[in-house]
Amino acid sequence: MKTLVIARHGNTFRKGETPTRVGARTDLELVEEERARGIGLYLKKLGITPARILAAPLKRTMRTAQLAAEELGNPCPVQADERFIEVDYGPDENQTEEAVMQRLGALAARERGLEPAALTAEQVQALGAEAIDLWNARAVVPQGWRVDVERIIRNWRELAAEVADGECLLCVSSNGAIRFAPHITGDYAAFCAEHDIKVPTGGVCIFTSQDGTAWQCREWGAKAFKLL
Repeated sequence: MKTLVIARHGNTFRKGETPTRVGARTDLELVEEERARGIGLYLKKLGITPARILAAPLKRTMRTAQLAAEELGNPCPVQADERFIEVDYGPDENQTEEAVMQRLGALAARERGLEPAALTAEQVQALGAEAIDLWNARAVVPQGWRVDVERIIRNWRELAAEVADGECLLCVSSNGAIRFAPHITGDYAAFCAEHDIKVPTGGVCIFTSQDGTAWQCREWGAKAFKLL
């Protein structure tokens, strides 16, 4: 059997801080270790030992992978892999969600023939929220974001193909990129209908393939640090 574990990095904002939309161009450190270590402890509890560990080349993803490896007692080094870096949020990079929804809402209003200045802030926010909801439900990329969907999907499929028989591979990435990983199952629409594709920080996703069959999702977005 082949096993592919995909995990999201730990927290980059402390409790009480206003989070922003952190993408490929915003390289933040982790602010805690619990969720990262929880990934390793959870995999150890399940008896899963990665033979290789990859991580996107950002501080938050590399450090998460390193902490998880420590808890696994895994001697293999963490390898940086550019393919799984977070998406680029374009003009919304490092902006608050309120600002993001205001921009997207203004665009949506104009597309509908409305003048944003004639709407209330709440109405503009609601229009922007629709775009974010589509991103969270079906990975529909909002206008202005720099996301090469086909390339990301191809990268996940290539990674799945790289897993050898009997091998387990762990890849630590980010929320925007990970939501495209279920394309390896072959039916992304069905997957989106059954799952919340937004993986929480420290979340663990486990895919397996038996005897060359299609990849099956065994766990998606498991909050490892709560399951120990």
